[in-house]
Amino acid sequence: MSLASLAPRTTPTPPAAAAPAAPAPRLRAVPEGTEARGFVLYVGLDEAKAAAAGIDLGRLVVELKKLTVELAPGAETHAAVALAPAGAGGRDVEVVRLALQDPSALARYRRADEPAVEAKAEGVVIDISRKRVLLDGETAALTYKEFELLQYLVLREGRTIERAELIASLWAEAVEGDDDVPNERTIDVHVRRLRSKLGGYEDIVRTVRGAGYRFDRHADVSIRYASTPSPDFF
Repeated sequence: MSLASLAPRTTPTPPAAAAPAAPAPRLRAVPEGTEARGFVLYVGLDEAKAAAAGIDLGRLVVELKKLTVELAPGAETHAAVALAPAGAGGRDVEVVRLALQDPSALARYRRADEPAVEAKAEGVVIDISRKRVLLDGETAALTYKEFELLQYLVLREGRTIERAELIASLWAEAVEGDDDVPNERTIDVHVRRLRSKLGGYEDIVRTVRGAGYRFDRHADVSIRYASTPSPDFF
């Protein structure tokens, strides 16, 4: 009998099961049922401060875009320079957020006006937070697309929006050739329908001849901003 046959038999230990992979951490600001598709980074820095640091804004933008692509080659980037009146007070980054019409910054800026809005029955209330328009206290029967069109102009107050931009932004998901996709001429029809529902306040949507459309605020117009960023900014 061999020595091997006298050795005690041991049951082989099965390999340890691999621990389940930990789920990727969720961004705190992303609610359940949604996914992050990117981010916005506001940089408060005027040309004088940039020059004092030995750089200019254009080069800083290029370097940040380059770094983003190095860290995440699949990333797409877009930069916009915020313009504000010379000598505008406040922290640089807050001036930038207001200049670029960040809805959450606008909401804080206008919060003091909210009680007056609630007490006001006459005039127009454009409620971005609830997606509705009140005309002298009554809800206007706007369609979803009509409200989107008005909201797009309101959030870009003071800017003339070309018809081509409205089509590209508000009908971006439509298939070319689809009957629901307007051309630059039929945009006028959509605007005319919106104005008809605004009644006596139709002139808040102004035609800029040869250019496009612009939202004109009057003393009898109030706007309630949402506390979270509007989707059409992303």
